Amino acid sequence: MKYKGLSDQEVIANRKAFGSNEMGEKSKNPIWGILLEILKEPLFIILIAASVIYFILGETTEGIIMLVAIGLVSGISIFQENKSQNAVNALKKLSSPQAKVYRNGEVVTIPTGEIVVKDLILVEDGNLIPADAKIIEAHDFSVNESILTGESLSVSKDHLSESPLIFQGTMVDAGNCVAEVQAIGKQTELGKIGTSLAEIEQTKTPLQTQIKSFVKYMVSFGAIAFLLVWGINYMISKDILNALLQGLTLAMSILPEEIPVAFSTFMALGAYRLYKKKVITRSPYTVETLGAATVICTDKTGTLTENRMELRAIFDLGKGSLQDFAKDKPQFSTTLEYSLWASEILPFDPMEKSIHNFYEKVAPTDERKTAKMIHEYPLGGKPPIMTHIFQKENGEKIIAVKGSIEAVINQSNLPEKVTTKVLAQMERFTSQGYRVLAVGKADPSIEHYPKTQQEFEFEFLGLLAFYDPPKKNMAGVLNSFYKAGIEVKMITGDYPKTAAAIATQVGLKSDGAIMTGDEVMAMETSNLQQKAKETHVFARMFPKAKLKVIEALKQNGEVVAMTGDGVNDGPALKAAHIGIAMGKRGSEVAKSAAALVLMDDDLGHMTEAVALGRRIYENLKKAIQYIISIHIPIILIVLLPLVLGWEFTVIFTPIHVIFLELIMGPTCSIVFENEPIEPDSMNKPPRIMSKTFFSWSELSLSVVQGLAITGACLGFGFYLMDSGHSEASVRTLIFSTLVFSNIFLTLVNRSFYYSVFKTLTYENRLVPLILGISLILLVLILTIPAIMGVFDFEPVSFNKLLASLLIASIGVFWIEVWKFFQRKKGMKF
Repeated sequence: MKYKGLSDQEVIANRKAFGSNEMGEKSKNPIWGILLEILKEPLFIILIAASVIYFILGETTEGIIMLVAIGLVSGISIFQENKSQNAVNALKKLSSPQAKVYRNGEVVTIPTGEIVVKDLILVEDGNLIPADAKIIEAHDFSVNESILTGESLSVSKDHLSESPLIFQGTMVDAGNCVAEVQAIGKQTELGKIGTSLAEIEQTKTPLQTQIKSFVKYMVSFGAIAFLLVWGINYMISKDILNALLQGLTLAMSILPEEIPVAFSTFMALGAYRLYKKKVITRSPYTVETLGAATVICTDKTGTLTENRMELRAIFDLGKGSLQDFAKDKPQFSTTLEYSLWASEILPFDPMEKSIHNFYEKVAPTDERKTAKMIHEYPLGGKPPIMTHIFQKENGEKIIAVKGSIEAVINQSNLPEKVTTKVLAQMERFTSQGYRVLAVGKADPSIEHYPKTQQEFEFEFLGLLAFYDPPKKNMAGVLNSFYKAGIEVKMITGDYPKTAAAIATQVGLKSDGAIMTGDEVMAMETSNLQQKAKETHVFARMFPKAKLKVIEALKQNGEVVAMTGDGVNDGPALKAAHIGIAMGKRGSEVAKSAAALVLMDDDLGHMTEAVALGRRIYENLKKAIQYIISIHIPIILIVLLPLVLGWEFTVIFTPIHVIFLELIMGPTCSIVFENEPIEPDSMNKPPRIMSKTFFSWSELSLSVVQGLAITGACLGFGFYLMDSGHSEASVRTLIFSTLVFSNIFLTLVNRSFYYSVFKTLTYENRLVPLILGISLILLVLILTIPAIMGVFDFEPVSFNKLLASLLIASIGVFWIEVWKFFQRKKGMKF
């Protein structure tokens, strides 16, 4: 039956009259929300305090500069948070559920939020129902309404049911139906009870927890240091406000407020980069886990193969004939005819589409339009079958079944010899990588149809063999996983021989051992852990068995990614560290349970996703190591002259520190985020998830870098002070040395293995831009008298600046020697 659905004008009118299909959620994190978060930040409070003190001391220019600095810091935070939030919101829109509706006589796919009252929706196996609606036509249709009723069993429904209604948020278990929308948004049954499927509590990742803990520790340390410096300064000068200003300067230098900003920016922009590679992530923090994946469990159909499911051969048991369509021209047969009657009238499964196509080509008379379905039994049982009862135009009845070979044989009284013959033919088909279905019929003269299709006695008619060719790029994709130290395991519902044949064709590494779902369920967890480790092909798998394998791999300490597309894949997708749903053929249930959605069903994008995950993790480490290294000299330049009793104790004031903070913020979160992946990153094994973000050697290296820069700056400063230079001159040259050191540090920290000469060839257009701006600002500060006055600087000779540049390079570039020995060690290894 052809449905017209609403016209564009009717859609607009109905939306005006009844509203949109939204639950009325408020958008999260608007600008005022970000501002509120900024107001709570310790750095903001310190800047306000410093500004107030400057005004009290009558230093109006400095006070105004601090207010401008507050505006700049807030502006950068708002820009970065907004950019991150926009990326996340864009991804949320892209990953929001879709629905099929009839509009202007065509079936179109639209976001569920665009559905209006009186729309005709088409819902199929695996869909979440997008609105409350009344069934008009249904086929083998059953729905799970547990979200509303608490009843876990599926309910079969059609237009003649006592309650022919379907409800938003419930899940289609089998079949399909066309229904007219009755209620949307808050007016649905789900809306009335205030349940929102979108509200899922976001648990913090290990990395988030580690970073939060580190920042808290630094804030506590900053508070103690602030009180200490304030106290020492007050004891020496007896000037409470100036002492307070120095204490605030130190507190500002200690606070690593760039770290949480860098973290959220990296994750949000990483998620957006994934989208550009046709991978949608439901949470930006999934990006963190991606680079650590150690095992990818993939289904066969549509992931390793093309999901074409072309009918390749028909074995007719009655005639004892075999039609191989690679050699023979298709001919009409009873097996083909009954496979058609056992299929959906409006097929959506690729195998059923292929059956319809072959029937159309070879049937003497196309009886599909004149035949009427009397009764149907949806796909069910273990192993599954489906049975349909039709009546032809001439009154002849047909009871047709198709499905699992074991199930149809079990319900057919075949002699042992014939069973052996059928199974031998099945073996021949499966060894070629074919998927095989059995076809049968039942006595149409029976008066009362049984309650379940498992009560029928069938006459076995024959076998259908379908071929789903492997994707052309699959061998290369699997090889890229192996190079990256990631194991690949096939988990399929197909026969062992079919699975083994496809595994060989796509180049999946396996010793030939295959486990079935029944073997998995019969095995003790401790034994399964070892078996799951050794086995790479799992066949005849069902939902509980898939879940058990995933759990066994997780108990082995693996970080598991799993692909899936069906309703039954939901639990395993949720259980995996990284659930991956298929965007084109995946059910809405699978997409809702998964962490990632492959927009074009191409597993090759997972290689790119893993590479991006590793790149983001590497770059975030570089950014944070940079932040630690550059914060140490700022802290010590403020603290050591005071503690060591220098003649000049006030080297930096809040003005100097805030300027350095404004340079460091964009450097860590923009420059390092844009860095390419390290050349050998995808040839290394995945990182171990249980390890902390930084090893002691990595952390100590950053500390040593910071101490070396401190030594260069303060050593040069002490020499100048000892040589009789003025306080302003010493301050100017220490500051210049630190800015030069910051530029060099950015360059050398782009890799902790490759030399700076190699990293200069990396493509990152932001490096010259950000570092160029830093250099231009330094030149302006050192040459414009008004700005020099604010910073309390004085003119210095070009030779002194050259000396400053040279000392900064020595304080930073020593690490290139360390890197050289690391490379030598790596080559030996």
